[in-house]
Amino acid sequence: MGKSSRRPSRRLAAVYRVLDANLNRAREGLRVCEEVARLIWGEPALTRRCQALRYAVSRAAALLPREKLLKARNTQGDVGRPSRRGRQGVYRNPRHLAAANVKRTQEALRVLEEFSRWVAPRASRRFGQLRFGAYSLERSFDRVRSSVRHR
Repeated sequence: MGKSSRRPSRRLAAVYRVLDANLNRAREGLRVCEEVARLIWGEPALTRRCQALRYAVSRAAALLPREKLLKARNTQGDVGRPSRRGRQGVYRNPRHLAAANVKRTQEALRVLEEFSRWVAPRASRRFGQLRFGAYSLERSFDRVRSSVRHR
């Protein structure tokens, strides 16, 4: 088997690695938002919206082959992992933490939408819909944040 016949499988593995990393990123970002809404602000409706979006991301992830995602995972070889990036920023308050994690989720969903087109077009469409749900969630957080400025 020549090099050219192995390249497509390597590229495909790289696509699955991108998908795996961004699925984790999207769910983690939503989980942080959920904890701010639930445990810091005590906002049940916002907590439910975060949970619903996080569960929807997991359902969309089920449209991708889990075994290929896990096989492509390479946390030790990730040049962008935290220990290689240096010290990360500290957020001034829960509002900033939530805002950063909503953005993190939106960005991850965009990456999922783009990269899943190559391997699972149906999942791509779903991730696109979820991204717009994250934009809506950002507005909800902004409304709640303005009412909890002193919490």
